[in-house]
Amino acid sequence: MLALFGVGAATALAGCRAGTPTAPTAAPDLLLVQAEGGLTVLRPSGVERIGTGLATPDGATVYAVAAAGVDTELAAIDTRTGRRTAGPRLAGAWVPRVASADGRLVVLAAPGSGEATHVPSGRTRTPLVVADTAREVARLELAGNIVPDALPTGGERLYVLDWLPATAPDRYRVRQVDVATGQSSGLLTRLKAAVPPGAEEEMSGEGRMAVYAPNRQVLYTLYTHQPDHRHTRDLVAGRPGNVHAFVHTLHLGEQWAFCVDLPAPFGEGPGAGHALAIAPEGGEFYVADVTSGRFAVVGTEQLDIREIVDGPKGAGVAFAAATFRQMLVAVGSTVHVLPRDAAPVWRSWDAGGVVRGLGVSADGKRVYAGLPDAVAWFDAETGQRLGTVAVPGLSALNRVL
Repeated sequence: MLALFGVGAATALAGCRAGTPTAPTAAPDLLLVQAEGGLTVLRPSGVERIGTGLATPDGATVYAVAAAGVDTELAAIDTRTGRRTAGPRLAGAWVPRVASADGRLVVLAAPGSGEATHVPSGRTRTPLVVADTAREVARLELAGNIVPDALPTGGERLYVLDWLPATAPDRYRVRQVDVATGQSSGLLTRLKAAVPPGAEEEMSGEGRMAVYAPNRQVLYTLYTHQPDHRHTRDLVAGRPGNVHAFVHTLHLGEQWAFCVDLPAPFGEGPGAGHALAIAPEGGEFYVADVTSGRFAVVGTEQLDIREIVDGPKGAGVAFAAATFRQMLVAVGSTVHVLPRDAAPVWRSWDAGGVVRGLGVSADGKRVYAGLPDAVAWFDAETGQRLGTVAVPGLSALNRVL
């Protein structure tokens, strides 16, 4: 979307040497991280190293694969309990790429075939497998250079990135594939009308990151470095395009897409300096550009920019998260916090290392930061460090559950 923490608590002396408090040995929330060996689950009760795996959009299940000779064994792991359900044995080598919105299906692709945020190597055919915990549901052999992007509940269709030209890709378009027939078609407009021939958007920039709406019916993807990009609405109207960054909004159930343009200087700086987060109630999402120090608030009902304010500024990879009360942006070793219900004044605290991921607990009380070889958590209101656990080889904090 994703073992760990080194203890960081001091011994307390109270009165005439009352009992010494016990330092935390694990985080109080369930975490998914990338560490040595691949995907790792950090539970208060212990650590499970999964390896090659993919969490469902709600994080409740992880689909894991293991080689079985020339074939692949699929398993579903309950993220909270660790209970493992053996799935089907799939002919060939496969890795999980996309799970359905309800978590019941998973799409697998060939190893090294590319992810949604990377340019794939050239190819003219793309094999895919759709499976659940009991069986192989479909096996597709799609024409073109295809990368899975999203799978709605039910799994009748698959949203994909269709890279062009297939043998030397430098741009892509978002399309939908009928899983039963393998036939590809364009998306609808926001007004649920068919896109006229020749008016499908082709994007050539970077897919920085994506987040689901809380109901998992809408996928928001931040794209940067799109000079002179022309949206479908521009192509239909015959207008030139001039946008460097936008948020591609894909409604999985209603099959439409719409792009929320972000004004300059969004998209003009490094893609890694941009971050996207959505409010837990789903009413708005946020885009931070730490290179320029700009921060955008976008309403999800009208898909309009509500305001753009000064935001944190810095160099490096940006991350963002939100609670019911706060918006958070991390860059370098600093976490910046902006209240959602008060004057727009940023405050900040030191994370203790270069941040490699940012997340918040379900109740909004704790903020987690992935750090080199560790995860630390903080009081969301005060920024006080509450604990740290070592995670050798940590490369990313994927999510907090």
